[in-house]
Amino acid sequence: MENNVVLTMRGIYKEFPGVKALQNVDFTLCKGEIHALMGENGAGKSTLVKCLTGVYEKDQGEIFIEGKEGPVSIKSPQDAQNLGISTVYQEITLCPNLTVAENMFIGRGNYKFINWKEWEKKADALLQQLNIPAKASQQLGTCSLAVQQMVAIARAVDMECKVLILDEPTSSLDEREVGLLFKLMRDLKANGVGIIFITHFLDQVYEVCDKITVLRNGELVGEYLIKDMPQVELISAMLGKALDDISKLKDEKGKFNEASETIYEASDLSSAEGVKPFAFKVRKGEVNGFTGLLGSGRSESVRAIFAADRVTGGTVKMNGKDVKITKPKDAMENGIGYLPEDRKGDGIIQDLSVRDNIILAQQVLKGFWSPFKKAEAEKIADEYIKLLQIKTASQETPIKSLSGGNQQKVILARWLLTHPQYLILDEPTRGIDVGTKTEIQKQVLKLSKEGVGITFISSEIQEMLNVCTRLVVMKDRNIVGELRDEQLSQDNIMKTIAGGN
Repeated sequence: MENNVVLTMRGIYKEFPGVKALQNVDFTLCKGEIHALMGENGAGKSTLVKCLTGVYEKDQGEIFIEGKEGPVSIKSPQDAQNLGISTVYQEITLCPNLTVAENMFIGRGNYKFINWKEWEKKADALLQQLNIPAKASQQLGTCSLAVQQMVAIARAVDMECKVLILDEPTSSLDEREVGLLFKLMRDLKANGVGIIFITHFLDQVYEVCDKITVLRNGELVGEYLIKDMPQVELISAMLGKALDDISKLKDEKGKFNEASETIYEASDLSSAEGVKPFAFKVRKGEVNGFTGLLGSGRSESVRAIFAADRVTGGTVKMNGKDVKITKPKDAMENGIGYLPEDRKGDGIIQDLSVRDNIILAQQVLKGFWSPFKKAEAEKIADEYIKLLQIKTASQETPIKSLSGGNQQKVILARWLLTHPQYLILDEPTRGIDVGTKTEIQKQVLKLSKEGVGITFISSEIQEMLNVCTRLVVMKDRNIVGELRDEQLSQDNIMKTIAGGN
């Protein structure tokens, strides 16, 4: 290995039944380098990392680590940890009920002989060294998500990691928290740690990374220096095609039409989650959005519409007729579909197959005493797998085995099967690649042209500007303004939020 190289993966292959997940992939990481691993969902990023960290055993290939003679054998996460490879995942894997110090040192040492005062002292010193705003003695659950991520990183640093893998660490963080995390990453880089950064936020890649490796369909596309790889070329490398689809999105978007027939109308709607009474309507064929800063009440508002949270007041009309919606099944029976923000917690049923996840909502409407015949369910699953280009070995595959983007497509298929009049999509593209984002956005515009009313929520303002003809602006769980057509711009959104009472 070269003097500056800390990790080399050479000719990595990994195959699952019916899927060639990795084919002859190379990857090199240097000391003191932040290296982005990029690609669409299903490109092979997670599989490559799992081969490196011992979650999967590679079929072929070699892995070399600085300081070790010849290729190393990594057959378990413990093997990886012993070699100085640590991973911090998108979902915090620490224990919120334990203290910061306990989380940093859990699983190490003999608990009968631990001097907790000494460990807390050691933890505080490390937290201070890494400029992490937390105290060793405080309960982890009282810390923000960003600080919890940093504690997980501090644990890895204390274990003298040479390679730190950060898998979507910023997906649930606000701008200030991302800034804190990036500062910590730069400090670790200065101390010689090699960092593999997996994210779908392209701007963040260009802000903090030195190099990019792109995978597509399980194969290596190339390794690039950030300074030599414009964003447009990066997207093209990830997709393997020109960017016409992305540039055409705005052209396909219609105009807001106030005269369109009203599908859904709420007056003084409120919920137990602190949503203040609001009025809202959705017209046939429109794509509207709720926008605002984190905590503004976007998700809580749509959860009130679907009755996913307890509704505490208000009246609702569907197609001009009064209806009562007090639970999700009421909403479904009135033609409302809802793709929730928390894909894993509220969306997929992890141990069920792709097919069973697709038919789930329709089965609820049919009643569980009237199950789908197997042949009918298989035909439906095949139709929607083809329609949404869901990458899966088969419809029998457990959905937990799919990439995040493909899981999201399965949930979208679930609601399309119910033929909704009104479809709510809360963060439908969070944590998924630019190609799948574009496919979902195109599907949204297609549905709107077919007359479906859609509410679309995204933390990425540009994405909402791509598809929405009307934006409801929220602040402190209140609606503070509404923007339409030519008024839709990032500046106007920020001005409306700033001017809201």
